[in-house]
Amino acid sequence: MPRRRTSSSSSSTAPSAPSAPRNRTPQPVRVRRRSFGDFVKAFLAFVVLLVLVAGVPVALASQIGWPFPDGAPGLDWLQREITVHTFLSILTVVVWLAWAQFTACVLVEVKAAVSGVGVPGRVPGSGPSQLLARQLVAALLLVGATAASLTPGLSQLGQSLEGNQKPSVAAAQQTPGLFAQQQEQAAATAGALAEQAGQAGQAAARADGGASAAHGDTKYYRIQPPEGRHHDSLWEVAERHLGDGRRYKEIFELNKDRVQPDGSRLSEASLIRPGWIMEMPGDARGGELVEMPDAAPNVSEQVQQQISDYARSGDHAQGGGAQGGAQGGGDAQVSLPEQRPAPTPANPVTPATPVPGAGQEHATPAAGQAEDSFGLPEALLAAPLLAAGLLGALGRRRRQAMWQSALGAVGGRRGMEPPTPTGDAHDVQDALLVGADPEGVRLLDRSLRGLAASLAAESHPLPVVYAAWMSGNGDLHLQLAQPAGKPPAPWQQGQDQTFWMLARSDAEGYEEAETAAPYPGLVSLGTMDDSRLLLNLEAVPGIVSLSGTETDRAAVFASVAAELATNGWSDRMTITLVGFGDDLTPLAPNRIRHLDGFEDLLETMAAETRQRRGALGAAGHDSVLTGRTGPAQHTRWAPHLVLLAAQPSDEEALQLAELAADAGRLGIGYLVGTGGNDLPGAAWEMEITGEGRLLAPLLGLELEAQSLPVAQQRAVVELFTDADPGSGPEGGPRRAANTPPFLVDISEQGRPAVYARLVGSYEIIGLDAPDGERSALLHEALALLLLHREGVHPRVLSSALWPRGVTADVRDALLERLRAWLGTDPDGTPRLATDASGRLTLARSVVSDLDVLRSLYYEATQGRGVDSRQVRGRLLTDALVLVRGPLLADRPEGRYRWLTHEIVDAQLPLLVADTGLALSEFHLERNRAEKAIEALNAALRTAPADERLWHELLRATHTTGDPDRLRALAADLVDRSGARGVPPRTEALLDELLPTWREGVAAAG
Repeated sequence: MPRRRTSSSSSSTAPSAPSAPRNRTPQPVRVRRRSFGDFVKAFLAFVVLLVLVAGVPVALASQIGWPFPDGAPGLDWLQREITVHTFLSILTVVVWLAWAQFTACVLVEVKAAVSGVGVPGRVPGSGPSQLLARQLVAALLLVGATAASLTPGLSQLGQSLEGNQKPSVAAAQQTPGLFAQQQEQAAATAGALAEQAGQAGQAAARADGGASAAHGDTKYYRIQPPEGRHHDSLWEVAERHLGDGRRYKEIFELNKDRVQPDGSRLSEASLIRPGWIMEMPGDARGGELVEMPDAAPNVSEQVQQQISDYARSGDHAQGGGAQGGAQGGGDAQVSLPEQRPAPTPANPVTPATPVPGAGQEHATPAAGQAEDSFGLPEALLAAPLLAAGLLGALGRRRRQAMWQSALGAVGGRRGMEPPTPTGDAHDVQDALLVGADPEGVRLLDRSLRGLAASLAAESHPLPVVYAAWMSGNGDLHLQLAQPAGKPPAPWQQGQDQTFWMLARSDAEGYEEAETAAPYPGLVSLGTMDDSRLLLNLEAVPGIVSLSGTETDRAAVFASVAAELATNGWSDRMTITLVGFGDDLTPLAPNRIRHLDGFEDLLETMAAETRQRRGALGAAGHDSVLTGRTGPAQHTRWAPHLVLLAAQPSDEEALQLAELAADAGRLGIGYLVGTGGNDLPGAAWEMEITGEGRLLAPLLGLELEAQSLPVAQQRAVVELFTDADPGSGPEGGPRRAANTPPFLVDISEQGRPAVYARLVGSYEIIGLDAPDGERSALLHEALALLLLHREGVHPRVLSSALWPRGVTADVRDALLERLRAWLGTDPDGTPRLATDASGRLTLARSVVSDLDVLRSLYYEATQGRGVDSRQVRGRLLTDALVLVRGPLLADRPEGRYRWLTHEIVDAQLPLLVADTGLALSEFHLERNRAEKAIEALNAALRTAPADERLWHELLRATHTTGDPDRLRALAADLVDRSGARGVPPRTEALLDELLPTWREGVAAAG
């Protein structure tokens, strides 16, 4: 996203101001002259091509004959004896085929070279043949004036494929900028670009002859069209013609906000387009520069006129410079960072504070918060989308584990309570609770799916999206690979034709859309100012390389892998990891797979690439995007993203680059780690620094990187592993028994000082009602503490009560009021304390009915009730009496939103169901069917979806010997099942207990 900027100083400075000189001295332009060796190479190449293309077929036809038979072969041909002549005939056909393939390669290479289309198409099965043809054609054309711009890699002829020497042409071997856009006029300007290179020598000869003073003898450069998958960039232009890529800022300052031939303006250094003209600093060198157009007769009249018009748009023509240009550009210059005040040094965004630029609703303002991080992992606090994905996936894993344990339990529940995390895992869980922004994830998902649905309704294809930006005010900006027309409402055109923007208020109006996730490959990389960047890995035209130290790269790779595995804006995908030290599979076993090394990766991805190309061809789609919308969206076309953390060799990188050449169309993305900045075949290059900055100069990016350091990565994996009851040693459960985290003394002597009823309506016994205005806040804080007897981090508490942020003084004031309200025990011990880790804990004298319910069930099934049937029955009966409804049944609208992160809403129905089942079993042992039915019905009021309760109710009703009653229960169960139908196991049980139940249901219907 474009940064904020002030008006251009270079453009607004008066001509008479004593500023640095700008391009007032003519400079000679160096022209590379063809050497004698070039002509020798060209002659030899011509001879070889002549022999192979013309000589071979003439020799074959005259000596052996044409490969085509005189007539149709008969059946007796199959019965003839195999002779030496037969082998010679077969060999002749093979030679003819080889000649035909090589000739096709030559034609393809010549066509690509003459037309300047960039990387030629591949002839199937050609391999070395096409490489030989390419080198011969390149050598032949090397003596031409424009040969250097005809084919990629031409200037490297005679060098090894792994050489790092860069060609002198603008388009060859270049990394495309993230914001470089392909315009429709790119093809039309290709011829002009060739003329531009040819006239450079004449421009140099006339430099001393006095170019037009009106133009100040200034040099110009015309942005090259994309060569294959590569785009020109100001960094590359500065590196070639100024000797230092970092001087791209000088070129930007000279051309900022000046009107280009297509009517648009340069607003950011990364926003350049083919066909644009750049005024260059006076010391620029190189054969691609264009001197004054009137001194270069070989340039077309159209190019001369464009450069002349552009020269008149300088300081003297603009008047107000960049400021005037911005006003003239008006609507096109509206960008997200300019829609709100810039951050000031007095209120910096620190790494310890979640960046509010990602739609972060749990972020606390930076003021007063930097000193209150309490040691929580800062990386997760600043990663709201990653934290939301991990937290949601962890909750689903815990719920799934509880249900699996419930259905497999024998003689009582085991593993209902997930282990209480400790140490780093506890800190990471708290950081997830504080940093997560589930609302931002929900809006992003609905916005993208809504866009896909709208485009499908209008029969428009999905545009290729390189990136998405989530701004501080919640707006979403999609950055397109190329202009795609007017977006569907409520989307709007962004700062230029390659941006589509959706305001947060419009995103909140989106409903759930029944369509495939259009851009599941989006993943957060970091923040720029207060906007968060999500790069679409599957749309990258080739490999994305990440350089830096191994430790820093591993942290970024882990963050990318974890977010891709758990994000909420995708449906299905495959994530292949290579070179990862720690196994991330527990995060998403259905998405993540590890491969041992590069050989396995190459074999796997080669097969995947072939399969996807064939599938797209068979389906008639040009890319996976057309398969995700419209009538074909059922295919889903899930992305396959490869994260290669281990640096490949040059040979391996070239093999991978060949696979990745068509990856963007196939929905395959590659992120590859490297120790340097010269990974062969890399399309986009990024670097992670030791200070946590993610740099991509060619893309115009400098981000605060999102990362997941190794210690936090291991803690996250530990949380997911502990959530699985079967993940212990040798597949055994980690917890041998269902031990609650807090047991209450249920005897008469254990009467609590403060008793809160949470199961049902919220009531508190033992405390006076607090002030009316603060009552709801204090009640909510106490409920959160009661549901987490292990302790609550102060930042978790503040983010739960104030999801949109709060200052430290307000939070501390609430805690003081809460301490005063809870008071102290008779011995003077405060009922709200702080433990050694800084977490808030309640005294044992403050309990809830949920604590009592858990303790009663535990004592009945694993404590005193195990040896005494009478005690077990009494305890189970007392436990079921406590159940008055769902948890916090009357909570106010808009409050207690933190419950969406909890699993207590799944734990309570299971606990009530287990209690009802245990009490039913207790009564059936004495043939008290009616008592058992009463207990089961009481449990069903809180856990109506628990299939186990219905099974036991059917069995208990069957023991009464009343078939009509059983038939009525079956009909009620069928009605409750609705359109889904009766579950298979329930259907089998009905067949066993009441074979005629279908007839009764049909009669009732």
